[in-house]
Amino acid sequence: MNEHVSKEPLRIALLAGGLSHERDISLRSGHRVAQVLKHLGHSVLVLDIDARTIGALRAYSPDVVWPLAHGGHGEDGGLQNILIALELPYVGSHSDGCQRASFKPTAKATVRTGGVLSPDSVTLPRAYFSQLGAQEVLGLVAGHLGLPVVVKPNQGGSGLGVSFASDADELRSAMVACFSYDERALIERYVPGAEIAVSVVDTGEGPRALPPVEVVSEGQYDFDARYNPGRSEYFVPARLSAEQLDLVQETALTVHRTLGLGNISRTDLILDADNTPWFIDVNVVPGMTENSLLPMAAEADGDLPLLYEALVRNPAVCP
Repeated sequence: MNEHVSKEPLRIALLAGGLSHERDISLRSGHRVAQVLKHLGHSVLVLDIDARTIGALRAYSPDVVWPLAHGGHGEDGGLQNILIALELPYVGSHSDGCQRASFKPTAKATVRTGGVLSPDSVTLPRAYFSQLGAQEVLGLVAGHLGLPVVVKPNQGGSGLGVSFASDADELRSAMVACFSYDERALIERYVPGAEIAVSVVDTGEGPRALPPVEVVSEGQYDFDARYNPGRSEYFVPARLSAEQLDLVQETALTVHRTLGLGNISRTDLILDADNTPWFIDVNVVPGMTENSLLPMAAEADGDLPLLYEALVRNPAVCP
C-alpha cells in the first residue's frame, strides 16, 4: 500500500441508502465504514442519497467520497458520473467500468474476452412472456440450457430475486420472483461446485487479490442466508489447495482488469470438481456490513482499518 507523506485527517463523504432494493444493506455498509474511518481520526459525513445530496456535497466539500450505494442505482455508473461532474475524487471505479460490470449479461460477455469462463445463459425481458407465451418461452429456455438453472435479475445484488429451479414449476416461480426486482431476467445454467468470493483492491500499486472466502450455506445463498447469522458458514481463506487459491485469485484479477475496474471489486465464482473457475457475478460496490465478504477477507489479510485508510488516500477516480 502507498504511504502518503501527509497524514492530515481527511474530510470524507460516504454515500449510502437511496431507493434501491438494497437500501438497508447500503445504510449498514455506510455506517460500518464510517465507524472505522472516524476511529482513524477522519471527519466523516454519511449522506442518505436524496434530493439534498448534491447540495450537501458542495457544502461539505469533501477531500474524497466513498459511494456505498448497492444495486442498480449505486453500481451502474450513474452515481459515479454525478461525482465526476462535481469534480470530486472518489473510491471505486470509473463510470465506464461500473456500466460494464453492473449489467450481468454484459459482464459475462466481457470477462469471456479475457479468457474467463461463465455459465451459458439467456436474458429475456418480461414483455416476451406475454407476447410469445410464458409456457412456450420457458419450454424453449429449459430445452436450450437444460435444468437446473439459476434465475436472477439483470442487475442488483445481495441475492435479491435469485432462485434455483430444477423443474418447470420451480422455473415459473423463479421468473415471477425475479421480475419483482427487474424487467429483465438472466437465466443461467447451474454449475455445481464450491462458492468462492474473491475481493480485489488497488491502493495505488496495482490490483491485488485478498484471501478468497468460501461460502457454505444452508440451502440457497439468498438474501436471508447472506445477512441473517446462522444460515451460512464462511471459511477465510477458502478450504482450497495452494494451486486452487492461486487459480481463483488470478481469475478475479483477470475479471477486475478486463472490466476496467478501479479501487475495489468482489468477484463471485464457482470452482467445479474439475478445478475450473466459473464467473458468476462481480460487485463494484461490495457490501461492507459486519456479515459482508470483503471485510472478512480484509481482516484475514491483516488489517481492515489500514486498507480503508489506503483506499481513501488513494481514490481511483480523481476528476
